[in-house]
Amino acid sequence: MKTYSARPADIEKKWVIVDASGVVLGRLASIVAMRLRGKHKATFTPHMDMGDNVIVINAEKVQMTGNKRADKTYYRHTGHPGGIKSRTAAQILDGAHPERVMEKAVERMMPGGPLSRKQLGNLRVYAGETHPHEAQAPEVLDVRSMNKKNTRSA
Repeated sequence: MKTYSARPADIEKKWVIVDASGVVLGRLASIVAMRLRGKHKATFTPHMDMGDNVIVINAEKVQMTGNKRADKTYYRHTGHPGGIKSRTAAQILDGAHPERVMEKAVERMMPGGPLSRKQLGNLRVYAGETHPHEAQAPEVLDVRSMNKKNTRSA
């Protein structure tokens, strides 16, 4: 029996929309990362971009377990000596760009490399309810109903 390897003509990409309101961040990020890579498909080929286009809405309403909202720290560096900056997850979620928490969580669940960076281009995260991708007719992926641990009340 030969190992199946998908060719570019065999790849079929879908559009999926996920509502992040009330869903635990890490659980949602792992499901989205799996969808972006294409590991949910029986024809998964590791060296090809087989994943779906994923739209995440309501990223500002994502939940975290424990004290992560107050304690989890995101670091960045300005490039100058002593230029390390830090912000908590609560500061980012309450700030101007709350979708960055979701983007970082998914990015860190993907393997590093050129293919993963390309696959991350298929991720679109929006803080609110609206998105400009209605023309693609995305199908709804209900993460809340997959497992009772996926949700958490505020």
